[in-house]
Amino acid sequence: IVFVHGLTGDSYGTWLNTQTNVPIHWPSTLLGDDIEVARILSFGYDADVAQIWGPACQNRINNHAENMLGALARLRERTDSENRKILFVAHSLGGLVTENALCLSKSSPETHISRIVDCTVGILFLGTPHFGADLASWAKFGSKLASILTSSNPSIVAVLQPHSEVLANIQKSFHSLLRCRRDEGTEICITCFFEELPLPVVGEVVPKHSAILPAYSSYGIHANHMDMVKFANANDAGYVAVRGELQRWVRRI
Repeated sequence: IVFVHGLTGDSYGTWLNTQTNVPIHWPSTLLGDDIEVARILSFGYDADVAQIWGPACQNRINNHAENMLGALARLRERTDSENRKILFVAHSLGGLVTENALCLSKSSPETHISRIVDCTVGILFLGTPHFGADLASWAKFGSKLASILTSSNPSIVAVLQPHSEVLANIQKSFHSLLRCRRDEGTEICITCFFEELPLPVVGEVVPKHSAILPAYSSYGIHANHMDMVKFANANDAGYVAVRGELQRWVRRI
């Protein structure tokens, strides 16, 4: 099970709840106990909003995706587990990094890279935007992400607009990949989770209608965009839902 954080996050802190008496990093503590047959991996990358949406936007997202593919492929080779099935858990724009990685894997002539998408059986999206070709929504999303780190600045929309097409194209390629897998009889399982609470000042970062994919299951988590991946304990309703989806997929493998 590979965890991929979003912008404004990191491979550990994104999934860490510090509001409890003892900080809870649920992927390694809770999930590790509940799904003992799985290795729990977390991919980290430089998630700087300004850099992601800088002049080299497309290259940066591609670089993150390529780095994740390379790191995962090397680990699987080193541990003689190249045919082991893969589940992804992605938060926010980490879902786009994951989608891009799988598309790159699909088109790669190198077996150790192409095997990643072939072994992928499920993706759990948490607050990942699925705006498709709606460039204005992509730009608005980028503006909200930027305002999480800095004071709100509506003028950033003008900067983000030209790069929105990059994200839209990634999702177009990803949906084509999903159709191919479905036609081949090896459909990738997908479940989408959306935020139910707004962030202070910023508001709703990824609205429900944008966080879901019509053909797949979707559920709400009673938290804001940042806290929806920080579960407090094994009885947390959000954790129970996420764990249930992953356990169901693992049983099918």
